[in-house]
Amino acid sequence: MKVDILAIGAHPDDIELSASGTIMHQIALGKTVAIVDLTEGELGSRGTVETRYKEAAAASEIMGISDRVNLNLGDGFFELNKENKLRIIEQIRRFQPEVVLVNAYSDRHPDHGRGATLAKDACFLSGLLKIETTLEGVEQEKWRPKAVYGYIQDHHLKPDFIVDISAYVERKLAAIQAYETQFYQPGKEGPKTPISGKDFIDFLKGRWAQFGRTIGVDYAEGFTVDRAIGIDDITTLR
Repeated sequence: MKVDILAIGAHPDDIELSASGTIMHQIALGKTVAIVDLTEGELGSRGTVETRYKEAAAASEIMGISDRVNLNLGDGFFELNKENKLRIIEQIRRFQPEVVLVNAYSDRHPDHGRGATLAKDACFLSGLLKIETTLEGVEQEKWRPKAVYGYIQDHHLKPDFIVDISAYVERKLAAIQAYETQFYQPGKEGPKTPISGKDFIDFLKGRWAQFGRTIGVDYAEGFTVDRAIGIDDITTLR
């Protein structure tokens, strides 16, 4: 099933935290979006693999995405190797996206930068004719996305472009809080982690407001690029 945008995250909830507002905006514009999670987030201090799948399904419904796949490459330990690149290439050729969103290239969690590099390499290699892949018994055709954009996560990175998500903030928060074992929920107990307190939700909203202020809106998400972006009309830039 071809989609317009494929969002790839090292862990379930990476995309909800950093790019879900943009995804919901694109869906509202008529675009189709799928998600590929590289791991099950099994090393998380709170919750279980089973709860992560349930939470990811709930978040997916809130966002309105078309499909979601988990490659189970191994939380914390997946490597930049041929096998893992081929697993991602299979999904790129399956979904044939025009745009791919990937983790931050530099971030607090080592999986994020490694996941971004792995996904970016796979996007290029997926366009090579002599790399042969088969998915579910069907030989796949080569496919290279037009663009790869990195979403910004824990570390503050200077964005190359910013997307207004003001109309989607409440749904974005709902998609994040669908991961009820991971993030702040009044009355919920569990090990304290850097993302489990109310202060983390406040930090997220402050980050979105900071990006929004840059372009004169209430809330926004930022993205980075590796190459210059072409535009059609300079008068539409904010």
